[in-house]
Amino acid sequence: MNSAEIRQEIVVGVDPRGDWHPAVAWGADEARIRGLHLRLALSVPPRHDTQHVDDAPYHRRLEQDGRRTLEAAISWARARWPETEITGSLLDGFPGRQLALLSLQVRLVVLGSRHLHRAEEILSSGSVVIPVTAQARCPVAVVGNPDGGAQDRACLVVGVDGSEPSRAALALAFEEAELRGCAVHAVAVWQPPVFSLRTGDTLFHHQRRLLYETVAGWEKKYPDVQLHHEVQIGSPVEALAEAGEHSLGIVVGRRGEGGYTGMRVGSVVHGLLHRAHCPVITVPAL
Repeated sequence: MNSAEIRQEIVVGVDPRGDWHPAVAWGADEARIRGLHLRLALSVPPRHDTQHVDDAPYHRRLEQDGRRTLEAAISWARARWPETEITGSLLDGFPGRQLALLSLQVRLVVLGSRHLHRAEEILSSGSVVIPVTAQARCPVAVVGNPDGGAQDRACLVVGVDGSEPSRAALALAFEEAELRGCAVHAVAVWQPPVFSLRTGDTLFHHQRRLLYETVAGWEKKYPDVQLHHEVQIGSPVEALAEAGEHSLGIVVGRRGEGGYTGMRVGSVVHGLLHRAHCPVITVPAL
């Protein structure tokens, strides 16, 4: 792939076991508004390396089912946006690993949310959301089932804490908001300390000043994007999820670097992937 092609794609992971429509719809819409190529990718897990069981027939059946699902998803996406360039890739390997590798060369990875419990996230060979979100070198959007009211929503929520990942998230939020013609709602969350009220009050004002300094200048760069910002008190996960209830999505920076298991995404990102009902876009600081 030459340099002109790098980062010119959006990849959507197609889940052959679940409803792939929400993720494919979101990814196709994103590709259209950005003028990018859309690739739908479905990965078939590898055969078991064993001398006692011949799983070749089962693996061939998975490939056949995967190919049919992928073809159906491509046809559906092309019917939605006929002018968008859409292709498909049937990959051989564990889905999480294959999509994480694709993230090295694409603009965005889009996944559907199956809301696996913690044991499935870590132990299942087919788990995708947590390992891809943790390891991806591009933003990852996790899309749940829409509730039908997204078209009436007028903002993107972005979590701000002054860190480099949150600054990257703020940059993407403004870029997305300009493309979508919506506002940005920047939210910093302050958790009250257990010590004196006076010290806590000082920390609250520090958090508010940090928020103002972080968002300063973005309105001049994106004059057509309306900006709202506030400091909320409480749990970051709950505050951001609640703010996102009536938004197009939540954008957050990723602090984790994958960890020794490749699964570490940070408590806020992990919590939002379970708690939020709107799309959650996680942005690594590169």
